[in-house]
Amino acid sequence: MIDQTQLKFSKTHEWLSSDADLAIVGITQHAQEEISDVVFVELPKVGKSVTQGEEIAVVESVKAAFSIYAPVSGMVTEINEALAKDPGLINRSPYEQGWIVRMKLKNPAEAEGLMDQKQYDGWVKGGGH
Repeated sequence: MIDQTQLKFSKTHEWLSSDADLAIVGITQHAQEEISDVVFVELPKVGKSVTQGEEIAVVESVKAAFSIYAPVSGMVTEINEALAKDPGLINRSPYEQGWIVRMKLKNPAEAEGLMDQKQYDGWVKGGGH
C-alpha cells in the first residue's frame, strides 16, 4: 500500500514513493486523465540503469504515445507485469495497481528536489504541463 501523502512528484507528472534507496514509480492522476484510455505500456528491462529525466517507459493511449521519465537516477529492479495484460490499470489505479517500475536509487538525495503533493497540485493548477 502506497502512502500518497509521502509521494514526490516530477514536472513531467511521474510520482515516486521511496524508502531509503528503493522506490516505486508511476504516473499521476493528472497525467492519466490527460493521456486518457491507456491501451499499451512499453516497459523497460529489469536491470536497466537510467539517469534522472531519461525515458523509462512509454504509455500509449487511443490518442498518442507518451514518454514516461525517471524522476530519479537508478536501476530498474522490477516492472509491473500486470500492465502487459491490463494497461488500463494506469487509468483505474495510478497510485496502487498501476505503478510502472520499482527501482534501486543511485542517489536518494535526488528525490529531495521533487515536489510534494501540495507543490505539485499548485504547479498543475498554475498551468504546469
